[in-house]
Amino acid sequence: MGSNLYLVSNTKGRPTMAHRTSCNDCSLNPICLPLAVSVDELDQLEDIMHRGRPLKRGEHLYRASDAFESVFAVRSGAVKTYVVSEEGDEQVTGFYLPGEIVGMDGISTAHHVTSAKTLETSSVCEIPFSRLEELSSKIPSLQHHFFSLMSREIQADRELHMLLSKKSADDRIASLLISIANRQKMRGLSGHQIRLPMSRYDIANYLGLAVETVSRIFTRFQQQGLLAVEGREVEILDREALCGTGRLRA
Repeated sequence: MGSNLYLVSNTKGRPTMAHRTSCNDCSLNPICLPLAVSVDELDQLEDIMHRGRPLKRGEHLYRASDAFESVFAVRSGAVKTYVVSEEGDEQVTGFYLPGEIVGMDGISTAHHVTSAKTLETSSVCEIPFSRLEELSSKIPSLQHHFFSLMSREIQADRELHMLLSKKSADDRIASLLISIANRQKMRGLSGHQIRLPMSRYDIANYLGLAVETVSRIFTRFQQQGLLAVEGREVEILDREALCGTGRLRA
């Protein structure tokens, strides 16, 4: 997404809208919202989208209880969502990669129930939801696509619940790796060589495991010839075996 667009921060530290952006040159066009509209309708979508300045690691897109005003398309980098317990503990609820939409948790309540912050230097496109609703009523294909995104969000929540309630630690990590590989492949990138934008701590937190358990399983997967790991760079050497571990389709 091109041009001189950026986000500025308001007094709450949240990014706010700035200039207009364009989707024409964005490499994520085939998997992001523009997928749902024709070339003739793209200008209407561009009119409501705003691209963000690069956000530093740890900057928030929004916080829990903030008024729900926009959804955000991740353009580069990665974002995590989380909730904070009454005891002050953080629980990671999701990871969002380029081309994916974050912020839909506030649709039903008019305020966000999770917080979202960047895992690394990232940029996002902000989409005011009221404008998106209005445009969706005029472009049925856009409305259908957004409904599909909401359905995927619900499905992801259910899959996470099943993942945490039934699968072993090995299965949980294998499932996460295959999920990231599949999502990366949708962007036209390698389905075997992936970079994990999240820390081992975030992985452990998300999957309900101890950090030591995560590190031990990564080491064992390497010893079994399933993975080659160097820091956050992971190469899946035996996808079929790893899918078998995680009981997933290759």
